[in-house]
Amino acid sequence: MDVYQTIYGEELLNKNDNSAFWRTKSLDQMTPSEWESLCDGCGQCCVMQLENEETNQLFFTDVACRLFDADTCRCTSYQDRQKHVPSCMVMTPENVAECAEFAPPTCAYKLLVEGQDLYDWHPLISGDPQSVHQAGISVRNKVVSEQEVDLDNLEERIIDFP
Repeated sequence: MDVYQTIYGEELLNKNDNSAFWRTKSLDQMTPSEWESLCDGCGQCCVMQLENEETNQLFFTDVACRLFDADTCRCTSYQDRQKHVPSCMVMTPENVAECAEFAPPTCAYKLLVEGQDLYDWHPLISGDPQSVHQAGISVRNKVVSEQEVDLDNLEERIIDFP
C-alpha cells in the first residue's frame, strides 16, 4: 500500500516510487511544502557545532539551541527563529549548497545536493514521522539547552551522532 504524507495541504508521495518529487525535481524546482517535507525532524541541525580551525572538521555537541524542544525535535519558534536567534542558518534553495556543508551527514538536503537518495528511515520513504526517532537518528531527548550549560566549555560536550 502506498503511503502519503500531507504537508500544507499537498499530498507528497513516498515509499519507493521512482516518481517521488525528490527524485524527479531539483531542489530549486520544489514547492515550499515539498522543500519543508525534506526535513526529517532529526534536530541535528539545531545542536551547536565546533569547527577545528586547522582541519575545518565539524564536531557536534549535545547542546541545542534555546528554541529547540528536545521532546518534539522541533523549533518552538520556527517561523521567527532568525528574529530570536540571528545566527540560525535558514536553509533555502538559494543557499542550500553552502548550508549543506554544516548539515549532519544524514540530512536530506545534504544528501540531495551530493546526488544521493534519502535513507529508508526518512519519513518521506517510511511514511511514518516517528521513523527518524525509531532509527536512533534524531537527537530527541539526547541534548540539553544552551541555557543549561557553560558555553565556554563546549569542547567537553562533543559527541557522535549517528
